[in-house]
Amino acid sequence: MVKVIYDMDSRGGDMNEAKGVSDIDPTTGLGRYPRFLDRWMQVTTERKEEDPPVSMCIIDLDHFGKLNDVLGVDQGNAMLKTTAEFLVDSLGDFAEIFRYGGDAFSLIVPATEKEQAFFRVEQTRVLFAERMARSSTDEAPSVTFSAGIATFPDDGPTGQEVVRKANEAMYRAKNSGRNRVCLAREERMTTKTSHYTQGQLQGLSRLAKRMNVGEAVLLREALDDLLRKYNA
Repeated sequence: MVKVIYDMDSRGGDMNEAKGVSDIDPTTGLGRYPRFLDRWMQVTTERKEEDPPVSMCIIDLDHFGKLNDVLGVDQGNAMLKTTAEFLVDSLGDFAEIFRYGGDAFSLIVPATEKEQAFFRVEQTRVLFAERMARSSTDEAPSVTFSAGIATFPDDGPTGQEVVRKANEAMYRAKNSGRNRVCLAREERMTTKTSHYTQGQLQGLSRLAKRMNVGEAVLLREALDDLLRKYNA
């Protein structure tokens, strides 16, 4: 069974400090984004060339903002906790589960091809939608989720690039109607323009060579960090 980082015990301060409570989300009991990222980078860095691929998934609730507006923050937090418990019950034997941020969750699925990950997450999506539909009201929309799945190393040469691909797939699921799961795919990229100074481009080139990755990978990572910083 895959270990899920899940701690709802709030009794002893010493116990919580030993477990790294600062990395635990108090609403859901799941590890927060920094713990997810540390674990994901560890998994991708330690993977050997002959090892099976490693998949990951980003799950984002649909219509969560409307639920918060109609029922209030307390009910929104209750929905986050319910979702976390549902994901642990449905996927805890298959994936490591984290709270990615806001109303989003992330999964790390060891030794799993992208198609296998899709099959399990799609099953979970259907069951979640059915369960939420039974508890919906006229005032609040039924909550579903959209998800994006990407695999290392198939979808990118670095762990950060694969996270970005999973995010892109999740947004594609949102934009194509919500309540669905999309797989990462090849993207058409735009070229660099005069928006960058000569010094910036030279520094980027040196950094890319030192890290042995493409310049576009580094630029996308930087943009992801910027968007995340300002919650864009």
